[in-house]
Amino acid sequence: MGFFGNQFSDVVEWEEFREDQIFWKWTNNEVKKGSKLIIRPGQDAVFMNNGKIEGIFEEEGEYDIESQIVPFLSTLKGFRFGFNSGMRVEVLFVNTKEFTVRWGTQNPINIPSPQLPGGMPIRANGTFQFTVSDYIGLIDKIAGVRDSYIVDDVKIRITAILDQLLMRWISKEGKDMFNLQANAHEIGQGIQDDLNMQLMEDGLKVTGFQVMSFNYPKEIQDMINKSASHGMVGDVAKYQQISVADAMGKSSGSNAASDMAGMMMGMNIAKEMMDGQKEQESRKQQNTAGTGSMDSATQSGANDKPAPKFCPNCGQKNEGAKFCPNCGQKLVS
Repeated sequence: MGFFGNQFSDVVEWEEFREDQIFWKWTNNEVKKGSKLIIRPGQDAVFMNNGKIEGIFEEEGEYDIESQIVPFLSTLKGFRFGFNSGMRVEVLFVNTKEFTVRWGTQNPINIPSPQLPGGMPIRANGTFQFTVSDYIGLIDKIAGVRDSYIVDDVKIRITAILDQLLMRWISKEGKDMFNLQANAHEIGQGIQDDLNMQLMEDGLKVTGFQVMSFNYPKEIQDMINKSASHGMVGDVAKYQQISVADAMGKSSGSNAASDMAGMMMGMNIAKEMMDGQKEQESRKQQNTAGTGSMDSATQSGANDKPAPKFCPNCGQKNEGAKFCPNCGQKLVS
């Protein structure tokens, strides 16, 4: 009696709104005569009676419950407030935004791989998005027994099954186990579909799932980086010559052993250049031996000294140019 004799009307609203809160239930037992409903941007208000939805209100604003809400309730539209009587309902406020959550594997996932008998331990991380899509499912599975629900609750549930889904879709869509990022979209799409099947019963919908990166063990990552470096060089022979020249430069003046190693490498390079020059001379002789008479322009070209295969100054491989493309040394007199 004293409660309903209060001169102040109730205001049904979600005051302590949090960005990470999916829903919050207004917990007063009765709505009194003259009460107001306030719906803020990004909120829906769901009126429930005995666990069943009476009405869903989506437009933001302030409403008089008796005149603007009750007439639209399914089974309570004929309710009339008395002096000492209130309407027993629950009001569920739902956050309508799309939530974005970061995820990451807690422990490495051993993905079956033909190259590694024990499997390849891989970590991954990324983001996923979800939103509330079905209020009936949300109330039946979650809101019926809880007064609030936050993003971390969904994250914990998804993390519990994420390792299995990653293993399944990496094995299915990971065409190159050493370059999984190339198939990250297909892997993410498959996981998104499976997560939807898990969460749709709770009234939630996964709207996106992204794999930002796959992380390999250090030894495997070093191997991948080395392979990529070789691929960027393209000409492996040239890469080897540059590596030898760098090693000679680093070893110069260090100690007797390194000087000897540098000398041996230099001799090998010189031998390779001499062999290249001999091969060039041999080809020239073969070309000129089978020719008969040539005009003066052809004879003049035949008398030109061919360019060496390697620059005698820096060791750079040459493809017939008259000047070294590396150091500018003149190769043909």
